[in-house]
Amino acid sequence: MPDTPSPGRVGDVRRQNLALVLAGIQGNGGATRAQLAAESGLTKASVSSIVADLLECGLVREASVTRDGERGRPGTGLVLNPARGALAAEINVDYLAVGVLDFSGDLLFHETVERHNRASQPADILPILVAMARRAAIEAAGTGVELLGGELTVPGLVETEHNVVLAAPNLGWADVELSEELPTLLPDAPFGVSLSNEANSAALAELWFGHGADHGKSDRFRDFLYVSGEVGVGGGLVIASQLFAGPQGHAGEVGHVVVHPDGPLCACGGRGCLETFAGQDAIYSAAGIDLDSTAQHMAQLLSHARDGDERAISAVEQAGRYLGIAVASTARVANISAVVLGGHFAALEEWIAPALRRSLGHHAPGLIPEGNVAFSELGQTGALIGAAATSVRRILGQAYELIP
Repeated sequence: MPDTPSPGRVGDVRRQNLALVLAGIQGNGGATRAQLAAESGLTKASVSSIVADLLECGLVREASVTRDGERGRPGTGLVLNPARGALAAEINVDYLAVGVLDFSGDLLFHETVERHNRASQPADILPILVAMARRAAIEAAGTGVELLGGELTVPGLVETEHNVVLAAPNLGWADVELSEELPTLLPDAPFGVSLSNEANSAALAELWFGHGADHGKSDRFRDFLYVSGEVGVGGGLVIASQLFAGPQGHAGEVGHVVVHPDGPLCACGGRGCLETFAGQDAIYSAAGIDLDSTAQHMAQLLSHARDGDERAISAVEQAGRYLGIAVASTARVANISAVVLGGHFAALEEWIAPALRRSLGHHAPGLIPEGNVAFSELGQTGALIGAAATSVRRILGQAYELIP
């Protein structure tokens, strides 16, 4: 039984039992103590003791629940406490963003500031992001939500153990350590701030809240490639409803799959990467949009496409064609049969989807069925939601630190 300790390992067993109870509450909001005991295999006494600790430290709260078909007074269920939350912050090439997610999964606060961050150093960006995080924390406190931790997500390869951005070519960063900077985003948080890759965060958001979420849907994706479209192109692999990041955490970098061996030079140093054909700047340039202008480039592109401008539509279709080549190659290697597209790909769905499907049909007929090509509905908040939700799960995984 899970709550039968071995000599010398009482602490480990206690943590294991706590994790079982929290997983039960997180996966079945409103579960009663009796249900948690039955599902976890723990004794009712053990569950009651753990729940008492979780109530005392404020991670969960009681809620009245009525089960379908049951009569009498509502039972007392348990849910994660929405008065606790996590901060997410995002650095991207052309904007900064922060958000607050409460433990029930609601995005309470979201702020985006447009800023050209290419070639900016952390010392230029962090003070702005710290001010944004402070506003988010004040907003959260005003609604009664205590922030216990957070996550910063960036468009590049990261090493999470030492909080190092290994390579973010579109920012111009290489081997940038952020160990001293991360705590300043949320200085009083007991669980601190961690670092993540933007595309992986967005893939997790899609898994937990989008096309991979289990909301009673029989057609949810359990294995899929998520493709993030920003100035660069990122990707995240989800296998068996788990993020697969590979041995060093860098799997899924579909933006740097070579789709044209003699193609343009990429910011990563290679040639012919998908990003050089399907990244925002590549599409704008092919569409004849002046990248040096201060106008809203995406708004211009969408306006031109809706007006039937052939050059704009051709640029988007070309991106879709090369995107199909990269997705087909990745799908064969990773043995997945679904793809979810976010960022500017979702904004351009009307024009890019037909070209993508044609390309997939040409290069990998039958590999990804038409119904398995999906577009994210999370908008620009995907990476933020995924980063915050990852922080929530990290906090819950270390909940024993809050219990005496």
